[in-house]
Amino acid sequence: MRILGIDPGLGTTGYGVIEAERGASCRVVEAGVIRTTRYRTLPMRLQRLYEQVGGVLSDCRPDVAVLEELYAHYEHSLAVIRMGHARGVICLAVAMAGVPLVGYTAKRVRKAVTGNGNASKEQVAQMVVRWLGLARVPTPNDVTDALAGAIGHALIMESEQVLV
Repeated sequence: MRILGIDPGLGTTGYGVIEAERGASCRVVEAGVIRTTRYRTLPMRLQRLYEQVGGVLSDCRPDVAVLEELYAHYEHSLAVIRMGHARGVICLAVAMAGVPLVGYTAKRVRKAVTGNGNASKEQVAQMVVRWLGLARVPTPNDVTDALAGAIGHALIMESEQVLV
């Protein structure tokens, strides 16, 4: 199964595509970031994000896309609104490509990948390296988080199949 993990952000969106097989064997197909900071207006930034996510979907042909759910503290409400804009165009791009979309909280992904829902970003990053057999932690963190989302989905699907 080919899984696209997306860590949404208006300025930087991380993505990672993995190929996952039964037994939780995973390999990276492609990973990177989409940056919109040089585009001045919100509509231009959202258009760029939509087009770039659409390109990843077209090039990589995932079976499913995984998008991190919104979570933020009240004092960061503007950041939540910006991320909501980004998530909206990402959801649209995924829907237009006809790819099923699932969402997980960061805590659910951390639990699936590390066994601990309260794991640190560093612990998650080290497990991403292990699961994918990488030589080093992917950078920036947005890429690592996107890959963790894809791996988390593979592990969640694997565990549900075992339990059924």
